[in-house]
Amino acid sequence: MPKRAEKPELAKAYDASKVEDGIYRRWEKSGYFDPDKLPNGKKRTPFTIVLPPPNATGVLHVGHATMLAIEDLMIRYKRMRGFAALWVPGTDHASIATQNKVEKLIQEKEKKSRHDLGRKEFLKRVEAFVKGSQDTIRNQVRKMGSSIDWSREAYTLDAPRSEAVIEMFNRMYEDGLVYRGERVVNWCVRCTSTLADDEVEYKEQNAKLYFLKYGPFSVATTRPETKLGDTAVAANPSDERYKEWIGKSFELDWGKGTKPLTIRVIGDHEVDPKFGSGLVGVTPAHSAVDFRMAEKNKLPIIKVIGEDGRMLETAGKYAGMTVLEARHAFVKDLEAQGLIEKVEELTNNLSACYRCSTAIEPLTSLQWFVDVNKKIPGRGKSLKELSLEAVKRGGVKIIPERFEKVYFHWMENLRDWCVSRQIWFGHRIPAWYCADRHVTVARKAPKKCGQCGKKELTQDGDTFDTWFSSGTWTFTTLGWPKAMKGGKKTGDLKRFHPTSVLETGYDILFFWVARMILMTTYALKEVPFKTVYLHGLVRDEQGRKMSKSLGNVLDPLDVIPKYGTDAVRLSLVLGTAPGADAKVWDEKIAGYRNFTNKLWNVSRFILTSVSKVRREPKKPPAKTLADRWILARLEAVTAQASAHIERYEFSPAGELLRDFSWTELADWYLEIAKIQMQDPKLRASTEKVLLHALENVLKLWHPYMPFVTEAIWDLLAGNAKGKKFLMIESWPKAAKKPAPAPKEFALMQDIIAAIRNIRSEYKVEPAKRVDATIVAGLKAKLLKDNAAVIRTLARTENLTILAKGEKPKDAASAMVGGIEIHLPLAGMVDMAKERARLEKEKANLEGFVKGLEAKLANKGYTDNAPKEVVEKTRAMLAEKKEELKKIEAALGS
Repeated sequence: MPKRAEKPELAKAYDASKVEDGIYRRWEKSGYFDPDKLPNGKKRTPFTIVLPPPNATGVLHVGHATMLAIEDLMIRYKRMRGFAALWVPGTDHASIATQNKVEKLIQEKEKKSRHDLGRKEFLKRVEAFVKGSQDTIRNQVRKMGSSIDWSREAYTLDAPRSEAVIEMFNRMYEDGLVYRGERVVNWCVRCTSTLADDEVEYKEQNAKLYFLKYGPFSVATTRPETKLGDTAVAANPSDERYKEWIGKSFELDWGKGTKPLTIRVIGDHEVDPKFGSGLVGVTPAHSAVDFRMAEKNKLPIIKVIGEDGRMLETAGKYAGMTVLEARHAFVKDLEAQGLIEKVEELTNNLSACYRCSTAIEPLTSLQWFVDVNKKIPGRGKSLKELSLEAVKRGGVKIIPERFEKVYFHWMENLRDWCVSRQIWFGHRIPAWYCADRHVTVARKAPKKCGQCGKKELTQDGDTFDTWFSSGTWTFTTLGWPKAMKGGKKTGDLKRFHPTSVLETGYDILFFWVARMILMTTYALKEVPFKTVYLHGLVRDEQGRKMSKSLGNVLDPLDVIPKYGTDAVRLSLVLGTAPGADAKVWDEKIAGYRNFTNKLWNVSRFILTSVSKVRREPKKPPAKTLADRWILARLEAVTAQASAHIERYEFSPAGELLRDFSWTELADWYLEIAKIQMQDPKLRASTEKVLLHALENVLKLWHPYMPFVTEAIWDLLAGNAKGKKFLMIESWPKAAKKPAPAPKEFALMQDIIAAIRNIRSEYKVEPAKRVDATIVAGLKAKLLKDNAAVIRTLARTENLTILAKGEKPKDAASAMVGGIEIHLPLAGMVDMAKERARLEKEKANLEGFVKGLEAKLANKGYTDNAPKEVVEKTRAMLAEKKEELKKIEAALGS
């Protein structure tokens, strides 16, 4: 028998602000966030999640809060199930985003650019900014109650990650998967850097489609200024209009001040014969599609737009102009020469930088690329093929499943990945150049050129795409490459990798998830995680995306002091589904704050009502029907909630627990327990059931509401010998097929509900007790045994239970499963006054019904009114007819 605690002092209302910080400090001090320090930690089966590292650019937003709530739920659940639950934290240096942020701050405060400061000083400023941001992020992660292993915290730009990135690049280079070459990239003029395809956003815009006289042809384009760099014109080989031209060349002269171009006619199946004239001008230097055509057809490449967004010397008289200036001038000159046939208005997508919204310029640039299609030496498959296989063969499961098609589409169309960025903040590319521009790739600074032996070398000034380093996150945080000994994994890498689940937003499926699969299957020959759980975007009550301009941004740290962390967590998890956007607003969080307080009050009642507070871990014997019912329901809910969580159905599990806690436990069993505890013979057994139910409800809710459940647990466990934190207690066990709840209790609930309904229909005051007669047949004994419960919960004065009997005169009646329930109206209501009220209500309803019927009989209304309005009228008519029927029945009784 565990040691019994004295009765605790409990406040009437739960005040989260007084307990949350203290509880978190105790959790962290215990060391139990580290799976190695858990009881039997080394013997436990691992369960691993790596935190998607928030950008080190400032504060966490509501999307991060959703991520933290869901991941902590999984970690706490698995820890209680006996797993070595490891949750690895960290932050992402987010190269472009962070550099832009710091540049903006310096410009605002000092009116200086990064070039004014120089690389060394600028990077010092960035590092100082990142350090402050990381402290803020750590505090926010703690505020959300995240049981994360801080001892394993990582940063994508720290020394171990830098070593890993250099090692990864060198291995890829040695395998021939990395090359430096001139290819068309997405260039941001503002950031003066390349962007990956999935870092480009598309904004719909109104544009003009110019039909140009193009030698002997007509060509349509939305960007006439790029035609100064054309080297071919393409037609679909099946297009009869141009078949005889394919393979021939002609000279194209755009007029004075430009150099004539030699244009070859080529065939390409990518050309749409139905668009424009069916011909497309090929500009290899400024279109990825055209660049591929140029490679295939060995076309010359003429670059006419520079990295500063201005026209180059190759553009002739338009050199030095911005793109838009050149377009305006060139079109004006073409019009003067009669070379524009017509102009049409159209809507198209403008490519823009995802960070600064500047229009993207596709242009050729000398960059470092990862070849995704080349076969890996000794493996016979490309990076793209390995990444596709990982999901197709079930190594990685994506939830919801519909996103697997999205993943396949993106991966199948993946082009060589440009991994170099022209920014200062990030992992510097480990490549060095001699005066002859020979390149040497190495793990550390070489003493001489690997090709010519020259000793004066300069390191490449570019840095890696941030996704190159974050793509290695699952295994570098667990010790790679140092944890590889003799080609085998050791330490954390061996124990915790592959990780169990990656939980993240669906919006970075391509940015990050796909790259992690690509990098891990290459480096470790295994998947980075077994399951990907995608959550959606968080929107406001009207379904709008949260934005500062709309004034609807919900900051978790602003609402936590008001409602408590548990309420915020519940609002982000309940009512949501994987891959679907969720709505969160102030009143929703307030509703869950009320539920948190409800759980506190249920616990307060139990802990202050029992003779002595103590734990009841074992299922106690049931002495009454209500005992049998609540214990059966508890076991069923435990089994169902566990099954839901195992299937990543977090909202259904939470909704099930909420209904059980609020309705079944609080509204039914607690009210019955108050009656049973008046009976000296039932008091002890009822206390055991109450304490057992509370103990298990706290465990079931803990992954969702860690703070309030830990606070109550502290009171329940008291000074019991061997007392542990709730977060390391064992998850409640339930039979695989729990026994069904007794049907007799459901019958009793229905009888009580029927009496309450009659009272409500006749508007009997809640405090007033009424007489009731129940003709129950074979169920008479059952109901007599539970008469005290029916009498109290239905608020009856004289309760008569008969096996047989007649309906009393002037009684309102109901039938429940063949059992007759009669409530004599005399004394319950003023008969004459009630009849007058009902007659008046009947007359009003009859007039209303006639009016609706006339409206719907009017063809002018049903034909011309909006369909939804007509349907609303029909629904209202049906509703009012049903009300009329009830009133007529009441008058008849």
